[in-house]
Amino acid sequence: MNKFDVLIIGSGLGGLITGVILSKEGYNVCVIEKQQHIGGCIQNFTRDNCIFDVGGHYIGGFEKGQNLYTFFNYLGIADKLNLRKLDVDCFDKIIFQNGENYSFAMGFENHKEKLLEKFPKENKAISDYLNKIRETCDKFPLYNLKKTDNPLMESIMHNDSFDNLLNGLTNNQKLKNVLSATNSLYAGIKEKSPFYMHALIMNSYIESSWRFVDGSSQLAVLLKKQIELNGGKVLTNHEALSFTFSDNCISSVNLKNKEPLFAQNFISNIHPTLTLKMIPDDKIRKAYRHRINSLENTIGMFTVYGVLEENSFTYINHNDYIFRDSNVWTAETYSSINYPEHCLMITPASSKSDKYADCVILMAYMNISDLSKWINTDIEKRGTDYKDFKDAKAQGLINFANKYYPDLKSKIKKYYTSTPLTYRDYTGTIDGSLYGISKDYKNLVKSVIFPKTHIPNLLMTGQNINLHGVLGVTIGSILTCSELIGIHPLINKIVSSN
Repeated sequence: MNKFDVLIIGSGLGGLITGVILSKEGYNVCVIEKQQHIGGCIQNFTRDNCIFDVGGHYIGGFEKGQNLYTFFNYLGIADKLNLRKLDVDCFDKIIFQNGENYSFAMGFENHKEKLLEKFPKENKAISDYLNKIRETCDKFPLYNLKKTDNPLMESIMHNDSFDNLLNGLTNNQKLKNVLSATNSLYAGIKEKSPFYMHALIMNSYIESSWRFVDGSSQLAVLLKKQIELNGGKVLTNHEALSFTFSDNCISSVNLKNKEPLFAQNFISNIHPTLTLKMIPDDKIRKAYRHRINSLENTIGMFTVYGVLEENSFTYINHNDYIFRDSNVWTAETYSSINYPEHCLMITPASSKSDKYADCVILMAYMNISDLSKWINTDIEKRGTDYKDFKDAKAQGLINFANKYYPDLKSKIKKYYTSTPLTYRDYTGTIDGSLYGISKDYKNLVKSVIFPKTHIPNLLMTGQNINLHGVLGVTIGSILTCSELIGIHPLINKIVSSN
């Protein structure tokens, strides 16, 4: 009862997908989670009968034949998800301070035509940009379910910064701002972020974009059911503290207030830094430990979850990226005084209505350093000054969005907030980071972590392995599982199941 073929630590998306794949392939799998609820960043929560997503606000590539649909069909959940397709002619809208706006459309030709309406003299630059996206995606074998013997290294060898690439395509600064405006999808930094991150994400959304209806936790629930149908287990309230070793291999994981669990193989879906804390000093080389511990994490977010008056605010079937001025790269440059400089606004999809929104989510960058006063405090024990801080930021964010949607503020009857500290404490991410470890195009090998570790029976998965986001984590999970199953047999099975 307490020994398994594979024990997976962490029930975030990477842990659950890894659990489904391995249990589907005949492994006796157990996924453990320290919290009461599964899902990590794909959890949602309910307030005042409104469902709010923690993450996973929208996904791409989910038409039949596209990559995420193909992966999820193999997992056995593609036809069970409740999704709403975003507007074909505008899945994302970019809005600047004077109300000037630009639409991102689905389908590459449609996407190009919408951009050309606003930039009629930039046909070559736009065409070259879209071609670069497709060329870059072709260099990621797993993204396209192509067979390869070295999928990770083959992918990361092709890189430049997104900003450098744009500078080589056009001198039109407004066009560069528009094309860069969705950089909060990867917590982009102008001087660092590699183009491939932008390309993989935008290719997926341009192909097709979708919202989860009634929350993204349906994804976690369905994956858990698949693991259990395959004979595996998912255990909550099981906090992993440390590993016990037999020679150079892990034999068991020690739990808080519970008996140890034993396995032949272990997979960590928690942050690599936290994984290393569970391993004795003499089991990991100092150089490797130092490299992992010294890696930078992406910035966090401050979020307002607004409950709207019933049937008072029209549902918006696209996402709004709103900017105070022409600077769209605000992750490292935002001012805590002139806050916010940027806002991502989403009206989540609800089964109650497709005409009216019952809630709204507003997000803006926030660095953990802004919260240094409360860094060592616990949930619900941070004092009134922390609440006052959040309320001030929330009002600023609501007022900012209200400039572009003048009836929004009056329709919010109640709101809740979260900071990077909230994210840290509920999802286990270091510093409340949005997407785990930050990538730098000048030294990608340093910031990319491979699934295989120096411990023979320990693998890693999750958003820190290669790629983040729902699609990225899915690909990373396949990469992790291929260490046990083999990459070619696994790809064959995924392709043949569709």
